[in-house]
Amino acid sequence: MAEEEDVKSFKELGVCDQLVEACDRKDLIGLAQTGSGKTGAFAIPILQALLETPQAFFACALSPTRELAIQIAEQFEALGSGIGVKCAVLVGGVDHVQQSIALGKRPHIVVATPGRLVDHLSNTKGFTLRTLKYLVLDEADRLLNEDFEKTIDQVLSVIPRDRKTYLFSVRKLQRACLRNPIEAASKYSTVDTLKQQYRFIPAKYKDCYLIYILTEMSGSTSMVFTRTCDSTRLLALILRNLGFRAIPISGQMTQAKRLGALNKFKAGECNILICTDVASRGLDIPSVDMVINFDIPTNSKDYIHRVGRTARAGRSGIAISLVNQYELEWYIQIEKKLKKPEARREERKETMTRKKFTNI
Repeated sequence: MAEEEDVKSFKELGVCDQLVEACDRKDLIGLAQTGSGKTGAFAIPILQALLETPQAFFACALSPTRELAIQIAEQFEALGSGIGVKCAVLVGGVDHVQQSIALGKRPHIVVATPGRLVDHLSNTKGFTLRTLKYLVLDEADRLLNEDFEKTIDQVLSVIPRDRKTYLFSVRKLQRACLRNPIEAASKYSTVDTLKQQYRFIPAKYKDCYLIYILTEMSGSTSMVFTRTCDSTRLLALILRNLGFRAIPISGQMTQAKRLGALNKFKAGECNILICTDVASRGLDIPSVDMVINFDIPTNSKDYIHRVGRTARAGRSGIAISLVNQYELEWYIQIEKKLKKPEARREERKETMTRKKFTNI
């Protein structure tokens, strides 16, 4: 079989200089299936440009969650280790003074959540992004919604308009402030290596079915998604008392505890992570074998991000949704939106089958 040809630049493909220059002046919108390596898609071009024109505060990447910001910075540092790239991470729940010291060392890349970035821009003496060359909004569909509206506008007001802007995981661009954007998109869907199923069960038996599945898949690494912070703590307590190695993570935990829980899960000390949607976006935990939706999300976008924690980068995985009588309509709407009905007919010989309701 002939070797696959190397990817070439527009110039190498014979595109005229005028068109190459026009492309260079465009901003970029990237829609990618979760787990497909989009961090590298924006980090590598930025590092290449930084190598050509080194300067402090060259690029800023914004993330909606603290954990994702930390992960993005780790990727920048890993990819840029050979050229001495310095990164600063600005997120809430971490000592403000230590972050100010890091900024005083004039890093090349700043990775931040919007609120903490605005805090430092307002209160950290000498810190400015007036020389910024690249702005990245990762999980931009969340960053451009009403929750972050004020802080994103504050950031955009103090950075140069003459910059490159990269937006990833974007669906709506109401306030993106882009210049002649190019959209590089793949279908917003789940990956083919992901096996998806649901179990139609009464609400009062949902915890029993969760325990059954986790018992049957006892050798697997699993993420269990719930709707509330209280549910993560309750389920983790129940599972621990039954001998499972489960640990919760939610937005109500301190940043140190959240990172500690993630590190224990990544290291294999615990093989079950009980979490809210704080862990559904962007986190790359390669060893996740199974995702369980204990509570069904109310929209398809959250579902895609949840199940995208498994079957990443070409690997296989399984997602099981526990659907009760009150959540059925939400699940049907998710299926319609994805245009990909999930596996709902299991062989009757399996112990775990889809149940009909009786006496409800």
